[in-house]
Amino acid sequence: MPRVYIHEVVEVEGTRRAHYQHHMTANWVPEGGPLRRQRCFGVFTLVGSTGAWPRVVNIWEYDGWDELAHNFAIEFAGTSHRDPMLEEWWQAAAEFRKGGFDRILEEHEANPGIEHWQARGGTSAVAYAHERFTVTTGRARLVADAVADGGSQYATGSRLELVGLWRTAMRADDEVIAMWAVPDWETWASVEERVALNGQQHAEVVGLERTLLVDAELSPLRLGRQPETGDRRPISEIG
Repeated sequence: MPRVYIHEVVEVEGTRRAHYQHHMTANWVPEGGPLRRQRCFGVFTLVGSTGAWPRVVNIWEYDGWDELAHNFAIEFAGTSHRDPMLEEWWQAAAEFRKGGFDRILEEHEANPGIEHWQARGGTSAVAYAHERFTVTTGRARLVADAVADGGSQYATGSRLELVGLWRTAMRADDEVIAMWAVPDWETWASVEERVALNGQQHAEVVGLERTLLVDAELSPLRLGRQPETGDRRPISEIG
């Protein structure tokens, strides 16, 4: 059974990005993760020079559709349609964010999953190239297969490593998300220069957006583990 993911793009309030990221990791994952039967795949800052800002990207991992359904059942339990155990968390989070856009992803067979990266102690990446492919209706699987098989003109022949590969669910099989670990900024610059000179295009790709993400302080891809209660700090100490 393929794992499924929630991919969140969160609009944060002004300079409170680090506060929100800490609240999302240390203040949520230790209790919210087991309760929701989810794992934090990563929490990231979107590099503003490559996309809209200020934005945070969160990715949550579930072992399958049943676990995602369990998550929704918890979230919308009760008359308030909010998990009463975490009402205080939601109220605090509202101070740091003002909206966003979510998608549900289903993994490709080549997707490693967060436990793989935790076993390796994290990715040691300075950043991640986050690609969103818009493809011909019904052809997302074909494009994802090509990326997995080394058909990405972006990563071919480089030191970039595939961190995640997914198709977006609940739409017309027309979107693929790929994430590549960037080992150092020199490698990133050389790859982008090559792509700018040679172009990149799969026959089924009709649109492409590539942005850069960097790990939040307590992102599992950086730590090599899930955030814990011992990671918590007062909000006044976060800047």
